[in-house]
Amino acid sequence: LHQYGSTNPLGVNAQSSTLAFGPYFGPKDLLGVLFLALFFSVLVFFYPDLLGHPDNLIPANPYSTPQHIVPEWYF
Repeated sequence: LHQYGSTNPLGVNAQSSTLAFGPYFGPKDLLGVLFLALFFSVLVFFYPDLLGHPDNLIPANPYSTPQHIVPEWYF
């Protein structure tokens, strides 16, 4: 069980089947991150209110309080 090469029954060299991370997956992942950043930057800069609630666009009236806001108790 603990002899040299006992975990490799076919005798295949394990180093020959590996790929370096940088030249293959790095640029591909970087391109994906750039596309996501471009998509979210367009969303933020050109459509900032796209996912917002429509009530947030109503101008506030500083002289009136909404009816559902009342104090808990009076003296």
